[in-house]
Amino acid sequence: MSTEPGPLTYVYAVARQTERLADVLSGLRGIDAAPVRLLADASDAGSAPLAFVISPVAHSAFNESALKRHFEDLPWLESVARAHHDVVQAIAAEATVLPLRMATVYEDDTRARQALGGQRGALTRRMSALDGHTEYGVKIYLPPPAAPTTAEPSREAGTPPTTPGKAYLQRRRVQRNARERVYEQARLAATAVEAVAAGFTTQRVRHAPQSGALSGPQENVVNDAYLIPVELAQRFRAGIEDAARDFPEVRIEVTGPWAPYSFAMPPAEAAGAAGGERGP
Repeated sequence: MSTEPGPLTYVYAVARQTERLADVLSGLRGIDAAPVRLLADASDAGSAPLAFVISPVAHSAFNESALKRHFEDLPWLESVARAHHDVVQAIAAEATVLPLRMATVYEDDTRARQALGGQRGALTRRMSALDGHTEYGVKIYLPPPAAPTTAEPSREAGTPPTTPGKAYLQRRRVQRNARERVYEQARLAATAVEAVAAGFTTQRVRHAPQSGALSGPQENVVNDAYLIPVELAQRFRAGIEDAARDFPEVRIEVTGPWAPYSFAMPPAEAAGAAGGERGP
């Protein structure tokens, strides 16, 4: 008689094991409303040892073959991503957190603890880099292209009438010139944003622009993430919003604070992996 394998260990993030964080997690529920807890490496003798933030998940839903199927199931992905994000954000509100990729699973707690111990050095260095920092996103959007006007171009008395073909080319030229002006505004806006951000951080990840439903009718041309010291966060936001006033033809959006999803890996690796959006 076959039996269902035991639950897998799902890992949301890395954090430091403290009584305060344990209290926060005691009332938190993760994927499938499972209780969330800390799993530390017993060999870590520090006063606040690193720990995985974990919960049990069903083997039938998170084994390798099941995940391949589920990654085509958008409602399932959204549900898991939201639960993952909610756990990470709850930690970020109380302590430094190093988010892990969605669907990071181990066969059991023992394997997860071994993995934590094996990566302790790298994780400790990354946690130190994230201490006292939070993530902000800056996006720049272009307005939708204006529809070509069908109005007949005006002409002065005595001038020959414009043919339909010439009128069409004139309208297209006006439309193209207007679009080029907006792109130039976006380029200048991006330069201004980078100049402001340089006064607050040395770490930026340039994500691929969003498209489709994520960006709506507007065109997203800049999608950057910045790692900002917490004590400078309000000044950073105010500086970006002030710079945005000089570029009325584009929309500059500041989002955050976020858990540092974009900076969970060292800068060189994060830049190579850029292209995702923070959170569901």
